[in-house]
Amino acid sequence: MIDASETFDGTFPFLPRFSSAAGFRMHFVDEGSGPTVLCLHGEPTWGYLFRHLISGLSATHRVIAPDHMGFGKSETPADRTYWLQDHVDNLEALVLDLDLREITLVMHDFGGPVGMGLLARRPDRISRVVSLNGPTPFGQPDLAAALAANAARAPWFTWIARAQADGSLDETLGGLGYNILSTLKLNGFLNNQIVTPTWIRAYADAFPTRAEAAGALGWAKGFALGAHRFEEPTADARDRAAGIPALAVWGTEDRTLAAEHFLPLFRTAFPHGIVSELPATGHYSPEDAPNTITPLLRLFLDVTGR
Repeated sequence: MIDASETFDGTFPFLPRFSSAAGFRMHFVDEGSGPTVLCLHGEPTWGYLFRHLISGLSATHRVIAPDHMGFGKSETPADRTYWLQDHVDNLEALVLDLDLREITLVMHDFGGPVGMGLLARRPDRISRVVSLNGPTPFGQPDLAAALAANAARAPWFTWIARAQADGSLDETLGGLGYNILSTLKLNGFLNNQIVTPTWIRAYADAFPTRAEAAGALGWAKGFALGAHRFEEPTADARDRAAGIPALAVWGTEDRTLAAEHFLPLFRTAFPHGIVSELPATGHYSPEDAPNTITPLLRLFLDVTGR
């Protein structure tokens, strides 16, 4: 767990806030005022991924970026499981604790399934959805087939399956504090100019020990074991989701979550949604293309009235 006061040489200058509503000390950033933008990170990142977006939108919006259990500045309890459904539970508890409404979800990587779980449970609290290379599972008939096809080709998922089978998964991801750069590179970013000692430290310091890598390990192991459970939306939730403004911004060089498999799922859930594919942009699109993504989101929020 990263020290609450750590700013990483001023690159993450946001006041730390905490909630215990989910039964552990959950860190979140809460900057600005206005309509709520809720940013959900994935594997193996934390709110640092959204630092440019927080700065770019907080002049006109209330931007909240929580760290999932076991990531960033949030606690990593030893007596909890780290499956998808646990993260949905935690996010729902935070949203109710802060009484967030009219939320614009901004989701990256496994933040997608977590956010879509919240949408399935609390559709009345979500007004917009933005996917940044984040899957949008929402009971689509072809969801299982798309996930299987992607996992068969993506280096990250094929490595997870192999490492679980040969017994090396726990040891490798337990050492994320040392091998974070290779893990991030396996998932995919293209802009190597972002790689500085400060940047590496910001991601590595979240996993100083094997015990504190439980969040990252749990997410990977959950796929290997089939332990993650996608939230099944009701017919009313699907109807409501189909009518809200939605935007998918996808780095076309994503080797972990291929656009060919996940953009059709987005279009099924949000038939009136907008898709913007970014060339020369990898899986970590908020790192590769912050100067493109922030204006795109600002325009989307302006055009849709928030």
